[in-house]
Amino acid sequence: MKIVMMIFLALVLAGGGAAGGYFYFQNTAIASIGPESEAAKAAKAEKELQGKEAMKEAKEVKFVNLDPFILPIIDNYGVSQVVTLVVVLEANGDEAAANAKSLAPRLKDAYIQDMYGVLNRKASLEGGVLKVDDLKARLNRVTAKVLGDDQINDVLLQVVQQKPI
Repeated sequence: MKIVMMIFLALVLAGGGAAGGYFYFQNTAIASIGPESEAAKAAKAEKELQGKEAMKEAKEVKFVNLDPFILPIIDNYGVSQVVTLVVVLEANGDEAAANAKSLAPRLKDAYIQDMYGVLNRKASLEGGVLKVDDLKARLNRVTAKVLGDDQINDVLLQVVQQKPI
């Protein structure tokens, strides 16, 4: 008799668990389903339009990889660190990318001339570590001087590496 009761109890528990799981996972969130308001539809359409425009602009943007360049950080005692930079330019279309590629040697020369010996100033270094935002702002200014304001969207830093000597 005990065995029959145990089997019956096991079947009731298993059946109750199965029924509870079935009813729990079959419920839908009725409160969240409802007619969409006109404002929500307009906002959704505006967002889709902005997304399409962003995709169109993204297709026009070209990236120009520059060769890595090395700059010394000079203090009162000589070269204290060496900084290696890998820079990528975000150009506005194919024509601007071709222009940036053709002027890449001039651009690297301008970068080196602008930053050589300047990286030891307190404006560029804090505790021996480069301030990347200041460095990026300098690179953007130099790029705008060499290539023009409308050619390049941004200067992207791919690698910034410092080695103490």
